Amino acid sequence: MHDTAERCRVFRELHRSGCFVIPNPWDVGSARLLAQLGFQALATTSSGFAWSLGKPDNRVSLEEALGHLRAVASGVTVPVNADFEGGFATAPAAVGANVAAATATGIAGLSIEDSTGNASNPLFEHTLAVERIRAARQAIDASGTGILLTGRSEGFIVGRPDLAETIRRLTAYAEAGAECVYAPGLRATADIAAVISAVAPTPVNVLVGSDFATVTELADMGVRRISVGGALARAAWNGFLQAAREIAGHGTFTNLARAVPFAEVNGLMASESQV
Repeated sequence: MHDTAERCRVFRELHRSGCFVIPNPWDVGSARLLAQLGFQALATTSSGFAWSLGKPDNRVSLEEALGHLRAVASGVTVPVNADFEGGFATAPAAVGANVAAATATGIAGLSIEDSTGNASNPLFEHTLAVERIRAARQAIDASGTGILLTGRSEGFIVGRPDLAETIRRLTAYAEAGAECVYAPGLRATADIAAVISAVAPTPVNVLVGSDFATVTELADMGVRRISVGGALARAAWNGFLQAAREIAGHGTFTNLARAVPFAEVNGLMASESQV
């Protein structure tokens, strides 16, 4: 399924009913293994990718991000959603131009968030935030690809956990052309239910970075899509750091005994090498 149009069709179909998990790989290898496990779609993670380059989140360049999207999308056969951060620009026209570039990478979906990176003023002003979504929508439409647009409001993870404002923004993003909405950081059942009700019938993505809910519980609430952000990358880094710190601090290697056997990892990669 390397045809972009077909991937976009499949991705859109996944959003029409039910609930699916869209895990977040950070490189081609992790993407291929997640696809092999049977996940129907994948989403990139800005943090996981940045860490793989030795950078903090939101410090990757536009060109690095576009290269990453091309690599992951061409490395698997399932649809890939792009964590496109804030569009790598502030002005709507510049966001639109960057989204236009992203539409040529083979992705099936793309998200734009409203965080500024400024701790004292962490969210773009409402009107500007909406115009940025509208610009992304126009760029996708002009591309003719059928890529699905997700609008993200980051208040709950940047120190502005205001449910009413989050709902106001997500509703406006849907009206501006976002076909899925997403407020990372929502954990309370009542908050998630309130968002789902307010934006219906627009599909809602929920971020799960710990064990606060199960797939069944979220599906029963009406959540359409579940992602894990950088959590899988953090889990991988956890194993790496435990083993490395043991070696550095104690001169012992017991954590290495818990590693996945070489033959298993090598075999999994070999089975995906023809993608």
